[in-house]
Amino acid sequence: MASETVQSSAVRAEPVAPPPVITGPLAGDPAFLGIPIFAAGSVALGLALVGYVPAAAVGGVLPIIFAATGMGLFVAAVWAAALGQTAVAGVFGLFSGFWWSYAALVLGLNHDWYKVPAANVPRVQAIFLISWAVVFAVLTVSTLHLPLSFTVIFGLVVVALVALTIGTLNADDTWTKAGGWVVLAFAAVGLYVFNAVASAATGGRAYPLGRPLVK
Repeated sequence: MASETVQSSAVRAEPVAPPPVITGPLAGDPAFLGIPIFAAGSVALGLALVGYVPAAAVGGVLPIIFAATGMGLFVAAVWAAALGQTAVAGVFGLFSGFWWSYAALVLGLNHDWYKVPAANVPRVQAIFLISWAVVFAVLTVSTLHLPLSFTVIFGLVVVALVALTIGTLNADDTWTKAGGWVVLAFAAVGLYVFNAVASAATGGRAYPLGRPLVK
């Protein structure tokens, strides 16, 4: 009986090993998510602006795609921030705000949530476009040290927003459609960059992204 008590005490006294702690660095490439989801929203917007989607259907389909794009870019921004990639997180975060606010603008104006008089709607849309054009213009300048493909994307975003602003304020479909084609152009460049990222992530060869304009 005494030996059993000693054995029982020994069992109870045996230390329990702590669970393993993962101390290795985080890994991955947020661009694998951020760039294609950005391109998806851009393609949808470009097709709507060039007239492929009927005007009556634009308000029904675009906010859904814009919201999905904003969500995907938000996840990519958080992912990049966790990796300590400040510039990448900032870019994805900015575009996440753009797409989510664009969805809110389209939904709100189509359903008259904001009670904006019809005569003032173009000015409201112009404020949105101009504000983001200024932000992305500064962003374009700040990316001159990055590979040329990224600078081209941001520069084309600014051109598209300027064209859309002119078209909105003057009710000019020519400028609006021109903006739509520019949107499709930066979507195409974005898909090329995604192809480069996907190739590297899957063990393929590297794709040239262009030399930076400023070294």
